Amino acid sequence: MPFFVRILTVVLTGRILYNQLVRGSIRENYEMKGNAVDHYETLNEVLVKLFRDVMDLEEQAIITEKFQDITNNDMHVIQAIGTGEPKNMSTIAKELSVTVGTLTIAMNSLVKKGYVTRERGKEDRRVVYISLSEKGKHAYEHHEQFHHDMIDAILQDLTPDETESLVKALAKLNI
Repeated sequence: MPFFVRILTVVLTGRILYNQLVRGSIRENYEMKGNAVDHYETLNEVLVKLFRDVMDLEEQAIITEKFQDITNNDMHVIQAIGTGEPKNMSTIAKELSVTVGTLTIAMNSLVKKGYVTRERGKEDRRVVYISLSEKGKHAYEHHEQFHHDMIDAILQDLTPDETESLVKALAKLNI
């Protein structure tokens, strides 16, 4: 399997698999089907390694001289904010599967670095809306381009049948 196919698999399924591994549902389901635990451990090791490889590759690709003051995590917060309408902190935290407190720490850093702006709600001053600054929009586009290039690289090496098989397999993992 080409390296980029492995990367795509992890990028698209890593979050789901991680959440299920943490909760134990994959292991329980796997053992219930009569499969040996050593297969579970091998699969777990492979997925963890692939996830780390993807994170390293992504960091090398998206943290450039222009965006050297942010981390992969910052870039994923920027991605969750998006370029559409401003979002409140709860919406962003839910999308990232983190607490509002955890997100606040990251958001303070991104505001200080000029990637994000905060604005109080006009109707309810207690609500804070988050949006990307121009600098944040450039970082967002840079991150989007990385993912676009990665998928293009994967698809160029796959036949239509292989692409369909990959999509079906990944869809099955999306429980």
